[in-house]
Amino acid sequence: MKPKLILGIIAIIAFTSLLLYNFGESISTYTDFEKAETMKSAHVPGTWESERDYGFSRETMQFSFYMKDESGEVKKVIYSKPKPNNFEQADRLVVIGEMRNDVFYANEMLMKCPSKYNATDAESYGAQPVAAGIQGK
Repeated sequence: MKPKLILGIIAIIAFTSLLLYNFGESISTYTDFEKAETMKSAHVPGTWESERDYGFSRETMQFSFYMKDESGEVKKVIYSKPKPNNFEQADRLVVIGEMRNDVFYANEMLMKCPSKYNATDAESYGAQPVAAGIQGK
């Protein structure tokens, strides 16, 4: 075989391997705080603990709050950005970041706010449920 062909095949294999490795690293599944301690980047879903202290620090330029994960563990979360506008309305949060010294440092945060289109709302406006079958003539 020609040396250019061999070099091209090796380059394609190396590029494909690097691409697959980076893709595998970027895919993250939801986890809890305990498992997040062993990961360099984790997605942790949970709910905001509104009874505990929270707020934005002008000194550190960080927003901090407490969150309960799906296994019931509560940890302090430090978010590196200001508090999102709809933070108090969110009924579920997903923080993306890493655990350090029993504190979760989030660089991204996703919020799921309650829907304004619930089944009970549709019924209160007179909407009728759709029949499962088609009525014959």
